[in-house]
Amino acid sequence: MLCRLTAALIFGTMLTSLSAAAPPLKALIVDGQNNHNWVETTPYLKKHLEETGLFTVDVATSPAQGEDMSGFKPNFAAYDVVVSNYTGDAWPAATQKALEDYVGGGGGLVVFHAANNAFPEWKEFNRMAGLGGWGGRNEKDGPYVRWRDGKIVRDTTPGPGGGHGPQHEFQIVVREPDHPITRGLPNVFMHSADELYNRLRGPAENMTVLATAFSPKEQRGTGEHEPQLMTIAYGEGRVFHIAYGHAGKQCQSVAFIVPFQRGSEWAATEKVTQAVPQDFPGPDQPSLRP
Repeated sequence: MLCRLTAALIFGTMLTSLSAAAPPLKALIVDGQNNHNWVETTPYLKKHLEETGLFTVDVATSPAQGEDMSGFKPNFAAYDVVVSNYTGDAWPAATQKALEDYVGGGGGLVVFHAANNAFPEWKEFNRMAGLGGWGGRNEKDGPYVRWRDGKIVRDTTPGPGGGHGPQHEFQIVVREPDHPITRGLPNVFMHSADELYNRLRGPAENMTVLATAFSPKEQRGTGEHEPQLMTIAYGEGRVFHIAYGHAGKQCQSVAFIVPFQRGSEWAATEKVTQAVPQDFPGPDQPSLRP
């Protein structure tokens, strides 16, 4: 009897330890279609979330472009945060409504790079993303948003939404240093060669621009400081939007990894518990992880 009791106590202790060690948050990455290489980037996104020790990660992959989408119905409500790595065919109306209800009801959403190209006709997605590009977007979809003379400016000048020049290294400049996502980061840090999105436009409602990058005209840019890290309040939920991270190489940049990790935790919990790592870059040189 004593042996059985001792074994039961040991087993119970092991279960408690395993439970305590289990990541408390659940993340869902949505992919399957994209004008970028989602097959390459999704494993990076999954790895980056898991290595924080905070997340377990599932992936919901849609049917291929042009295939029947009617059965694509991820259970968003089962997760603390949804990461969109998706640009492609429209989702079924029920799936769109499920995401709206999930985020509006208090869920977290991360919009990753080209996911802001998605769904130009879906009004509520554009409200969640704050800004988007391409897909016929123009002044009807909302203003350009830029940092000018020490403040955010909403520019209603007519013109297309979405653009970038050739890939090049660029500095990220923090504009909201007291936000949980950016708190403790250097005021300026260097990102590896990437697409610097410019001319994004959209509703930009309840949006906070955390960081910008200067888009030089000699790189087919705008000569403006363009939003790169943003948060959006949508109903009771939270959205983190990171506009860079083109492919696997760019997803190895610490200037991408750390804001993505911190932004995902914030979208899930409204808090950030992660310390800034030693390899985080300064203003002059990017930092890459294998």
